[in-house]
Amino acid sequence: MVTRIRRASSAPRSDATAVDAATSVQTLAVLLQAGAVPLVAWRHLADTGDVHAQAVVARLDAGMPLLAAIEAEGGSWVDLAAAWEIATTVGAPLAEVLRMIAETLRDAASAADDVRIALAEPAGTARLLLWMPLAGLLLGFALGFDTVGVIVRNPLAAASVLLGLCLVGVARLWTRRLLRRARPRPGTPGMRAELVAIAVSGGASIDRALHLVAASPVSGDDPERRIRSVLDLSRAAGVPAAELLRASAAQERHASRVQGRLRAARLSTRLLLPLGVCTLPAFLLLGVAPLLLSVLGSTPLPL
Repeated sequence: MVTRIRRASSAPRSDATAVDAATSVQTLAVLLQAGAVPLVAWRHLADTGDVHAQAVVARLDAGMPLLAAIEAEGGSWVDLAAAWEIATTVGAPLAEVLRMIAETLRDAASAADDVRIALAEPAGTARLLLWMPLAGLLLGFALGFDTVGVIVRNPLAAASVLLGLCLVGVARLWTRRLLRRARPRPGTPGMRAELVAIAVSGGASIDRALHLVAASPVSGDDPERRIRSVLDLSRAAGVPAAELLRASAAQERHASRVQGRLRAARLSTRLLLPLGVCTLPAFLLLGVAPLLLSVLGSTPLPL
């Protein structure tokens, strides 16, 4: 097996990178099917202005092996490098494999786009509400009250502002954590099952296919027990394992899309917690309390 640089399977990637990778891989598949050898295909793709292909070609010119040059791009390119290595190891048709990988990456990117769009509204609302306490603090200045003087002279007002700022910080951290947990995990759902399907369709035994995929730095996190259950079903039903594995991978991507939308729906409700516990009290402490103390301080006491 070719020795190359291994990267963590959870390397982050953007959806735009996944779409770019899918387009590039599709073009590579066409070039290979037309008869171009891999190195020439990469150079042709680089000549079209593809920045990733240009980076790969630059590494090839520097003496780096092809698989290491592909994997060094990170993100979805790690999946491509794993599929490329397995296909060449077991003798699977490389052009056909690349077409399948391009479709997989495009499907995964589409699912991630759906989740990102669903998260956009609650995330934007949460970020907007986080500025509400500071807007309340500026309200006193806009109305002409000596808010700064009250904060400096009155310990109660200073303590109110300090506590309000602390609540704003807690709300920001709380909201950021909720948003981070709602986002889809990095990686391509179902990619391991797709790679096992490549190895099996290329003539590798089940054990060898699982070993090849286990040694690959693929970004998918589908558990091995699910893949083995599909393989057991294939043996019991006499159905080609590759087809069942690809169907399982497609189902994994569909489930990821559904779970992402559900997380986005739950996020809208969960964001009410930092709003009620931190943001609204911070608004009162930063905006209303100094304003009231300023009014009370400027009102003469009755004789």
